[in-house]
Order: sequence, then structure tokens, then C-alpha cells
Amino acid sequence: MRRGAVTVLVGAQWGDEGKGKVIDILTKDVQYVVRYQGGNNAGHTVVIGDNKYVLHLIPSGILHEGKICVIGHGVVIDPEALIEEIKLLRSRDILIDRRLKISDKAHVIFPYHRKLDELREVRRKKARIGTTKKGIGPCYADKAARVGIRIADLFDKAYFRDRLKSNIEEKNAILRDLNGFDGFSADDILQKYVEYAGFLKKFICDTTLLLNEALKRGESILFEGAQGTFLDVDYGTYPYVTSSNATAGGACTGAGIGPSRIDRVLGVVKAYTTRVGEGPFPTEFGPDLMDKIRKKGGEFGSTTGRARRCGWFDSVLVKNSVDINGIDKVVITKLDVLDELKTIRICTAYRYKGQLYQNIPGEPGFLDRAEPVYEEHPGWEKDTSKITSYSALPENARKYLDRIKDLIGTDIILVSVGKSRKQTLTYKRNS
Repeated sequence: MRRGAVTVLVGAQWGDEGKGKVIDILTKDVQYVVRYQGGNNAGHTVVIGDNKYVLHLIPSGILHEGKICVIGHGVVIDPEALIEEIKLLRSRDILIDRRLKISDKAHVIFPYHRKLDELREVRRKKARIGTTKKGIGPCYADKAARVGIRIADLFDKAYFRDRLKSNIEEKNAILRDLNGFDGFSADDILQKYVEYAGFLKKFICDTTLLLNEALKRGESILFEGAQGTFLDVDYGTYPYVTSSNATAGGACTGAGIGPSRIDRVLGVVKAYTTRVGEGPFPTEFGPDLMDKIRKKGGEFGSTTGRARRCGWFDSVLVKNSVDINGIDKVVITKLDVLDELKTIRICTAYRYKGQLYQNIPGEPGFLDRAEPVYEEHPGWEKDTSKITSYSALPENARKYLDRIKDLIGTDIILVSVGKSRKQTLTYKRNS
């Protein structure tokens, strides 16, 4: 990566694509790693040697000595969760005090956000979204409604008290009337969050200024997205989405850099497809294959531990993601999980009401009723996890990757065949 380059890394499916490992690989070539959206409803898992790190708010670049890691104002922050993460990293001898920067404009999650998230999900019953109940959605709702409380507000006690009191009066009324919940005490929350602010004070600054000054000095920045494109609040499978912009454009609004500053966008996709929670999933496996792939791929959420739903690679989904994000190249992860399959399918189109679709219209229920159109490819039935060069992959594995490249209309840059850094191959098309 050239000096001064800006890269945005996004998930090109429904999240959980293995972005943590890719971020870890790319971080060595940058000075700054920035998280620009989401909250502690997401998790990046990085395996270094025998050590496994699961990070929910702090950019995974923090595991590299000397890198500055930034939590931008597009992130919603639960101070309690963030402090726990800081303490955990310190306990594992990761020096972060001079390297972690938190935007003073980031919005804050409060206990009433978590409670509203939980109770709304209960009330939805069969129409539930599959939320993590971390309070993310209600916090973003307050931000949009202009009643949110930002990190900087915590340091003006009188101002903070007034906004908190007003919010709690409103939220307690909703909680009592709709859910029979007694509500929260403004004084108790005020005291606790003032203490949180004291702990976090050393990390807080104007991160927009910080990043733009870094760009002027010619320093390189990596923006790490959380979740995935089809959980984006605008482009995802609405309403089964997250509450922020997980696509590449979110880096501009969530960190405060202009779009002309972005040099490249990288997408991360699995060699198959997964999603957590509710919502449509056209290529979802049946129960037997689901269980097999879930176990082999370790498909359990890093934030909630929930079992992920698994299915065949959906090229329609990923091709749309390439277009939405302007993805220049993709990284394919977890190819090794397919090693034992005799036949592998790729979805190349959707059939709906007698017509073929290469796009995903906003018509309600489209993906619920669309029939995936598949082509079949022979599997390679060989262990790829110990292979150290792309040319050594089985021929059928290379053909499978070549076909994915053609279908999604962009280049592949890396292929991952395991969790560790070493299990990463540079893609080369079959001659």
C-alpha cells in the first residue's frame, strides 16, 4: 500500500465474512485504523499464534504495536462495554493508552436503549428482527430524532443532566405504558456515566481533525466496516438490517473524510454465505448440510454466540455489493470449509414470478419468495488448510474461485484457507 493511501474494507454479504483477519493482515501497511459505524453488536475475531482476540468496539489494528486506532463519531458507544474491552486488552499486555482515540461526537448508549431494544424484540414475536439487544437501534433512533447524548456532553454535567432527565422521562413513559416496566433513575445513570467519562477522558478528541491532519501528512488509513452490506440500513434486506451504514459510504459520514480521499475499497466474502438472526436467505442449506458446514466453519457469532445460518455462495448478492460499495477487489475467506463437498453450488440469478433477476428490488417479500438459480461445480475433496501457495490448490478449487470472480465482476486479491495469518494465499487466475 502506497504511503498516504486510504482503504475502506467492507463485508460484502451479511457480515461475519472474516474481516478481522483481513484487517489484521492489512494493518501492517497503515498508520491509522478506523471504525466508522455500528456498536458493540459486531465483533472482529483475530487469531495470532495461539491467542484469540474478539474485539467489539476497538479496531482490531490495536493488536499491532504503534498503530493509532480510532472510534469515529458514526459509532454508537456503550461506555461500560468499551471500558471492559480496554481493561481486557490491558490485562493481555496490549499497550493502548496512547494509541486509542475516541470521537467526542460519538453518540452514547444508555440502559434505556438496551431495555427498549429488548422489549421491542419481545413484542414483535414472529416478526422479530433478530437484534442483539445491545441498544444499538434505539440509540441511532435518538440520534436521528435529535435527542441523543454524545460523548462530549458527558463532560458538561449540567447540560448532560438536563438532556438525560428529558430522555428518561420520555423513555420511562414508553416503558411503563407499553411494557409495564418501572423505568430508570436519572440520578443513578448520571453518576455512573460521569464516572465512565472520567475513565475515558484521556482517549477522547476531535477524531475528524486527527484523521484529516494525518492525511495531510501523507499517512495511510484503513477504515474497517462492521456487519456487512446487506445489513446496511439503506441497502440491506430491510427491515432485517442493522441501524447504520455498513457500506463504504459510511466511512465518509462516520469518520469525517471526503469521498475523494478514498483510494480503494476492498470487500470480504466467504466462499459460501452466512447470516445471523432473522430475515430472508435464498440459498440457505437444508438441516444436514447446515449442521456440517456450521461445525466445520465454526459458524457461531462472536458477539452473541448464536449459530449462523449457512448457504451456498450467492453471486447476485455479492455482485450487487460490488456495485453499491464500488469494490475494487475482494478477499475470499473460508475456502477450506468446503473441502469435503463432492458438489458445490453457486447461485447465479433469482427466479421470481416467471422472470430472472440479477438485482434485488425493494418489493416486500421478494427474497422470501425468489427461487435461486444454481449452477453446479465439482468439489475438490482435498484438504486445503495446509496449502501455502495458490498454485498448489486443487484444480477444482481454482476453477471455483475463477467462476466467482467472473460472476461478481471484480478481481480477487487474497484467498483464506484457515484462521491464522499464514493461511492466506495470493490469488492468481488459472492460465
